Amino acid sequence: MYQYKYLLDFTKNVFMKMGCSEHDSVIIADVFLAAELRGHSSHGMLRIRDYYELWRSGRINIKPVISIVHESPSTAVVDGDNSVGMIAARRSMEIAIEKAEKAGTGWVATRNSNHFGIAGYYAMMALEHDMIGICLTNANPLVAPTFSISRMMGTNPIAVAVPASKQPPFVADFATTPVARGKLAVSEKKGEKVPFGFVQDKNGQPSDDPAILKSGGSMLTLGGDRVHGSHKGYCLSAIVDIFSAVFSGANFGPFVPPSVAYLPVLDKKVGEGTGHFFGAMRIDAFQSAGDFKSKMDEWIETFRSAKPADGQEKVLIPGDPEREAEIINRRDGIPLVPAVREDLVSIAAKLGINFY
Repeated sequence: MYQYKYLLDFTKNVFMKMGCSEHDSVIIADVFLAAELRGHSSHGMLRIRDYYELWRSGRINIKPVISIVHESPSTAVVDGDNSVGMIAARRSMEIAIEKAEKAGTGWVATRNSNHFGIAGYYAMMALEHDMIGICLTNANPLVAPTFSISRMMGTNPIAVAVPASKQPPFVADFATTPVARGKLAVSEKKGEKVPFGFVQDKNGQPSDDPAILKSGGSMLTLGGDRVHGSHKGYCLSAIVDIFSAVFSGANFGPFVPPSVAYLPVLDKKVGEGTGHFFGAMRIDAFQSAGDFKSKMDEWIETFRSAKPADGQEKVLIPGDPEREAEIINRRDGIPLVPAVREDLVSIAAKLGINFY
């Protein structure tokens, strides 16, 4: 088990060694560790190797200048200057919140960015402003549309955070695939198989191999197959891709620049970098904040009172598992898979720092 502060400081030092400013390194580390605390290890320390390899190959800008390239009173397009995704994403969400403070809602499409960690981190930034936060992003093209074997889309997550009063906030943060790509990497490092319905081989046959992506396989959209609604997962993923990339001028679909070594970087581009989309809505633009949050309490309490199925202890509200994981991980420490620890030890040695 590792203490939160140790991993936070280590991650900050890794990115400072890469040449990022201390300010940017703190933001990057904060997002990584938010993922670990909230139980999403697929987006935590495991990903440091991906970022290290991007940096080593000269594919990320460690001294970016984030800029607004188009805007209206309630919208903006942000150019991330090929930054580490967390830097472009955090600034973009700040702009969305600033827009919402003046106009009631704020919407920002971001281009020329990279992988940014967990989407929920940015949606939750709106909560302290009595706003609803929304975050979407496209990602590595590893997902096949329904009926296809072509890797055309990413896991394309959606995150929505809604404030309440006495109850914890509602925080939905989910991929538009049955599992996040990073969770496949975790299973691979653990030597585990995955359930059928997550991935398929290069010929479209069901597979339980979490490493199948490295040999031409693909991930499936939410639902797994047409009978179980994979066409709906395909629609959700497509919506995320359009909002994140077509709005912003980023690369869409199969042209999104990969952040994993086993995907080739295509010569063809249809935009700039990876794309994100952010929204902030001031709840008092619709009704008083107090009334809304009281109603959200009532909504949450109503759903918590739903009768559990046999063998289930309780009905969960989106955000409950992450909130409970954070309490445990802050108290007991954060576990790391041995293979992830080995990666971190190796990277630390190459950068001239230590990881125990």
